Amino acid sequence: MDFAIIGNGAIARYVMHTLVQRGHQVSAQILRPERIAQMGSETPGGFVRIAAVAELPANVTHVIDCAGHAGLASHGPKSLRAGYDMTTVSLGALADQFLADTLAKAACDGKSRLYLASGAIGALDCLSAARVGALSTVRYIGRKPPNGWLGSPAEDKLDLMSMGLEPQTHFRGSARDAATLYPKNANVAAAVALAGLGFDETEVELIADPTLSQNIHAINAEGDFGSFEFRIAGESLPENPRSSALAAMSAVRTAERAGDAIVI
Repeated sequence: MDFAIIGNGAIARYVMHTLVQRGHQVSAQILRPERIAQMGSETPGGFVRIAAVAELPANVTHVIDCAGHAGLASHGPKSLRAGYDMTTVSLGALADQFLADTLAKAACDGKSRLYLASGAIGALDCLSAARVGALSTVRYIGRKPPNGWLGSPAEDKLDLMSMGLEPQTHFRGSARDAATLYPKNANVAAAVALAGLGFDETEVELIADPTLSQNIHAINAEGDFGSFEFRIAGESLPENPRSSALAAMSAVRTAERAGDAIVI
């Protein structure tokens, strides 16, 4: 497969490097014009840096968004409408119903597909299967060390750098509100919502926990299928403590699955 990557953050760089290691081609990187001016359009790795989907090399078959909500909103509809299949880790952006509808229409117009990477969470296959029956409750609880919430609304509610050792909840509400208020922190909540009861019916609790060194994500669900609990302790990428290693890995695997003959 031949890929284009949107973004140049820690996740984007991991995805680009890993795809090449796994035998794929990365032909382009889509960045803001000011970033291209800083970095240059030509690269030692043989790919080009471009500012628009219209500039993609002809051999690109799949676009991967690693640039957050703004990147998906800016380049997602154009990519899909142009016929490129696309993978995104920016699931929280779909809490904006207008954007979600725009992406869906663009995919229909371009006969393309938008693949949602599971990100830092697992068990979404179980949750989406349970939705075939009736789901009564789905609750997501996200726990991170205090520095994992820096730059988020948690700073307005807690003294993140002087908390002591007592965990403190700084958000309770719907997945839609979590994804809207915490665009850099609540993609997991969005993934759980999209797999299960939706943004408005999925309950979310976000906690700053000074006793942790990892990010802890948990799902509790009940329905006709019975009940389940899922918990994962996630490591961050070495170059950015706020970027999930599993989220980066899921972007690679989701994009690869789009080209597999047998899919699980």
